[in-house]
Amino acid sequence: MSAPTTEKPGTDDSRNDPAAPPPAPEGSVVVTVKIRRYNPEGDADEPYWESFDVPALPTDRVLNLLHHVKWYLDGTLAFRRSCAHGICGSDAMRINGINRLACKVLIKDLLAGGGKHTTISIEPIKGLPVEKDLIVDMEPFFEAYRAVKPYLITTGNEPTRERHQSAADRARFDDTTKCILCAACTTSCPVFWTEGSYFGPAAIVNAHRFIFDSRDEGAEERLDILNDNEGVWRCRTTFNCTDACPRGIQVTQAIQEVKRALLFRRV
Repeated sequence: MSAPTTEKPGTDDSRNDPAAPPPAPEGSVVVTVKIRRYNPEGDADEPYWESFDVPALPTDRVLNLLHHVKWYLDGTLAFRRSCAHGICGSDAMRINGINRLACKVLIKDLLAGGGKHTTISIEPIKGLPVEKDLIVDMEPFFEAYRAVKPYLITTGNEPTRERHQSAADRARFDDTTKCILCAACTTSCPVFWTEGSYFGPAAIVNAHRFIFDSRDEGAEERLDILNDNEGVWRCRTTFNCTDACPRGIQVTQAIQEVKRALLFRRV
């Protein structure tokens, strides 16, 4: 008598069977995923491009294609992802030359028209050191974020109840509360690429969130920080950051509002 199996009905075991062909969903089309690879412990000293043919549905996300490559074609592929719902911001990368979250970009929006074969290029975000494949060192980004003191600064005794705020006061900085620290805006900025010490759009956005908070008392301190040579005056208003933001934040507008606050010292 054979031993009972614990495998659930319909379980795909092709991941564990190297001889099994990768799954291809019904109605899928084959697209070429061209990935910029880099392994500091490998044979290649410089980054290089590697292509994979992957079956894709129009409703798939780019993240699905990366999963297919890692699970079925090359398990050494390295990339970050967590929630896969556009909230954590960990899977920011350059997709066809534009900073995007891989979990938000639909394949149907990338398919070539006229029945032509589709090639999708994927590479790490620019301006940060590449650790492996699509993974970059985020520490310079978070160092700039911490430098602007992105937390409520108050003086005096702690209140015995919550700090009240009007709806109008809350609306003043509502847009900049949406930042998920994906670094898509900062690493789309040409100034950041060439001047690595520039605070970058994300840090300024998070400073804005507290500078214009009526409960906060640290606006002057943050404005002094952003008035530095590497602060807001480095911005060249190219709108790359606004275009790249997956949350739709008006990043360039926020930077201009911080500039005006510095000019007139009024928030």
